[in-house]
Amino acid sequence: MFRQNRLNQAIVCALATSASFSISADDLKDVERKIETIEVTATKRVQNIQDTAVAVQAMSAEDLKDQNVGNFDDFVRYMPNVNVGSRGPGQADIFIRGMAIQPITVMLSGAQGTMPNVALYLDEQPVTAPGRNLDVYAADIERIEVLPGPQGTLFGASSQAGTIRYITNKPKIDVFEAGFSSSLETTKSGDMSTVIESMINLPVTDNLAIRGTIYSVNRGGYIDNVQGNFTLDPSINPESAVNLPGAKYDSANNAALVQENFNDSFYKGGRLGLKYLINDDWDLLVQTMQQEIGADGVFDYDPEVGDLQVQRYFPDSLKDKFNQTSWTLEGRLDALELVYTGAFLDREVQQSIDYTGYNNSGAFIAYYTCTYDNPDYIINYDIDPNVITDVRHCKDPTKGFKGQQDHKRMTHEFRITGDITDSLRYVTGIFYDDYEIETQDDYYYMATPELGFAPNAPISDANNINPNTRPAGVAFFNDITRTEEQIALFGEMAWDITDDLTATVGLRWYEIESDFTGSSNFADGIFQGSKNTDRGRDYDKSGGHTTEPLKIDDIITKFNLSYKATDDVLLYATYSEGFRPGGFNRGGGIPSNNAAFPDVEVTYGTDDVVNYEMGWKTLLADQTVKFNGNIYFIEWNDMQVSRFDPVNVSILTFIENAADSEILGIESDVVWNATDNLTVYGAVSYNETELTNLKGQVIEMAPVGSELPLTPKFQGNLRLRYDWDLADYYANWQLGVQYAGKSWSSIVAEEREQQDGYTMVNFSVGLEKDNWGVKLYANNLTDERAELFINTQDDNRRISTNRPRTFGVNFSYYY
Repeated sequence: MFRQNRLNQAIVCALATSASFSISADDLKDVERKIETIEVTATKRVQNIQDTAVAVQAMSAEDLKDQNVGNFDDFVRYMPNVNVGSRGPGQADIFIRGMAIQPITVMLSGAQGTMPNVALYLDEQPVTAPGRNLDVYAADIERIEVLPGPQGTLFGASSQAGTIRYITNKPKIDVFEAGFSSSLETTKSGDMSTVIESMINLPVTDNLAIRGTIYSVNRGGYIDNVQGNFTLDPSINPESAVNLPGAKYDSANNAALVQENFNDSFYKGGRLGLKYLINDDWDLLVQTMQQEIGADGVFDYDPEVGDLQVQRYFPDSLKDKFNQTSWTLEGRLDALELVYTGAFLDREVQQSIDYTGYNNSGAFIAYYTCTYDNPDYIINYDIDPNVITDVRHCKDPTKGFKGQQDHKRMTHEFRITGDITDSLRYVTGIFYDDYEIETQDDYYYMATPELGFAPNAPISDANNINPNTRPAGVAFFNDITRTEEQIALFGEMAWDITDDLTATVGLRWYEIESDFTGSSNFADGIFQGSKNTDRGRDYDKSGGHTTEPLKIDDIITKFNLSYKATDDVLLYATYSEGFRPGGFNRGGGIPSNNAAFPDVEVTYGTDDVVNYEMGWKTLLADQTVKFNGNIYFIEWNDMQVSRFDPVNVSILTFIENAADSEILGIESDVVWNATDNLTVYGAVSYNETELTNLKGQVIEMAPVGSELPLTPKFQGNLRLRYDWDLADYYANWQLGVQYAGKSWSSIVAEEREQQDGYTMVNFSVGLEKDNWGVKLYANNLTDERAELFINTQDDNRRISTNRPRTFGVNFSYYY
C-alpha cells in the first residue's frame, strides 16, 4: 500500500504541473489514502470490481505476493466462504457458500466421481475435474477471481455454487519487464522447502511481444510413516473371519517404507505467451503452459498412530502433469466487440495408494486373502488342491492401488458484446466443450498370486483402453472411458432504466451428452474356475447399461437489478440458477445384497440450485473504506451424494440424487486505509445450512435438519499491513489471523463426525529498495493443527491438516 501511495503522489503531482492547478497537502493526503480497486471480467466485460453488480472477490498479484500464495490450499485461507476437501496436491474438491458434500475418493474419481459444483477456470477454459481440480501454481498470475453463487448463464455446467478463475499475466507490447523471486523455508519437525520463480516480458516489435514464466517449487514433508504391523482382525471386519479352529493370520510389515517427513512434493512448470497486434482493431494471443506436480506420502495423519504420523504398507506417490494451449482472437467490427477463444488441455495423472485399510471393511476379504479347505469345493470348481492347506491360512494382507487417468479437453467460445442503444447493451455467445477421461484403476491384493489367482485381461469385446493382461497381484481393475460433450448458447442483456437503475436478464440453453464405456474385471480365482467365466462387467451391456449416451438439456435464467445510489454506493438484487450434470452409476443395475435396500439406478440426474441474493458495494469515508457484501438464500435440489457400500449394495461406490437442502448466509469483505501507513483487510462469512428433504433410497443420510458438511457456520480473516520509510528503504509488516468454526465431516450418517474449529496466525516483515525486496515470514505461528477434512477414504480414519509452523525468507527483484 505504501508503494501504491507513493505512485499516487507522483501521478497527482504530474497532473498538477501539466494542468497548472494547485493542490494542498491535505488534498494530497486524501488522494494517498483512497482505496485502489482492480478490474475484473466476471461478466465477460472488463469492469471495475466496484461497478460490477455481482458478488465477486479478487486477489491481485500484489495480494498473492504479500500473502505467500502458491497453490490452491494457500489461496483458500484468505477466502472465508471458500472451503476445500483436500488430501494433498492435485486432490481437492472446492465448495462455496456452504454447498458441500464430502469428496469422493480419488481412487474412484475417474470411474465414478461426480463433476464438482464449483467451476475452476484457467483464463478462458474450464479445467474442472472430478476429485482432482487442476492445482495451478500461482506464478505470474494477474489475479484470482472468486464469483460466489450460481454463475450458470455465463459460465455453464458446474458453476453451480460459484466459479474460480485464474487470470494469468499476458504479454505487454510496449514495456520490458523481468523479475525473479526465491524463498527458503523451514517447517517445524519437517524438511526444508524452496521456491524459485522468474518471468520476462519482451517487446519484439511495435506490434509483437512475448512473455515467459518458469517456476520450481519443492515443499518438504512433515508427516512420518512409522513402523507398524497389520493383521486381519475379525472383530473389526467380520467378513475377514475364517471361522475355523486353528486358522492362521499373517501380518503385513511396513519396515521397508518407514520414513520421516515422507510427504514431500514439488511443482515445476512454465508458461509462454505471444501477443500480436494485427491492426488497430484486432489482436491475437497464444499461450502454452506446462506443469508437473509430484508428491510422495499422504497429507492426512492418523491420530491413533500419533501426531502427524501414519502407518502405510504400500507406496504412496503421485505424478500429475498437464499441458494447456490456448488462443484468443479479439477485436472490433464497427461498434461490436468480438472474441473467439479456444483451448486444449491434456492431463495425465499417475498415482499409487496404500489400500491395506480396505481389510477393515471389504465384504470378500477372506476370499482374496485366505486359503480354502473344503474338498467338495475343490471337486465342484476344479481347483488345484495344491493351493489348499489343512489349516485355513490368511496370507499377506497388504493391498494397494495403482491408477492412471488421462484427461483431454477441447473448448471453444465465440461471443459478441455490443450496445443496441446508449441504454441497452448485451453479451451473447456460443460455447462448445468436449471432455474425455480415460481411467485405469488396478487394485493389488498381494496374497492373490499365492492363492492361485491368475492375472486377467479386460473383457475382449468391451470398449477398453488397455487390452493387455494386468500384472500378477491385480485382483480387480477398472478400464473405463467417460465422455461429456456440451454445446450451449448464452447471453445477458442490460437495460439502463434510468441513469442509476439497471436491469439485467441472462439465459443459457445447454445440451450435454455423456457416455460411460469400458469394463470392470476380476482376476481368475477359485470362484471363477473352469466352470464360471463371469469375470466382470461390460458397461455397454450389463446392469441396464447400453450403448446409448445420456442426454440432458435445459434453459437456466438470471435476473439482476442494480441501483447506483451514489458514485460510491452500488446496491443490487439477483435471482440466479445453476446446475451440475448427471451421469452413470458404475454399480447401477446390480441387485442389492440386502432386501431392505433397493437396487441402484443406472444413472443419476442433474442437481439444481436457485439463488436469491441482495448485495452492496461501497466506498466510504472519502473512499478510504471499501465495504462489500451480500445476503443470500439458496435452494439446492436433488443433491448428488456418493457412498461406498461394501455390504448392502453392489460392493461399489455409487451416486444418488439423495436430498434437498437450504442455505441462508451472509458474506462480506472490507478494506480500510486507517492511516497513511496502516491498512486493515477483513472478510467474514456466516452460513446456516440445513437438509430439508431426504430422497435417498440406498444412502443412509444424516437426518432432516442436519447441517451440510465441511462448512463452518462462521469463518473470517483479518490482516493488518503497516508501511513506513526507514532511511532509504520502504519497510512493512503484516499480521494475519484466520478463524474457522466447527464443521461436520460428512453428510452420510455412518461417516459423520464434528471437526474442531481452528485459528491460524501469520506474520511477515519486509524491506524494499529500488527494485529489490526481502521478506521474513512465519506461517501458522502458533503451530495450530487444524482439522480440515476428517475422512475414511482409505478405510482408516485420518485428518487432513495444515502445514506446521513454518519460517521463511523471500528475495525478489523486479525490473
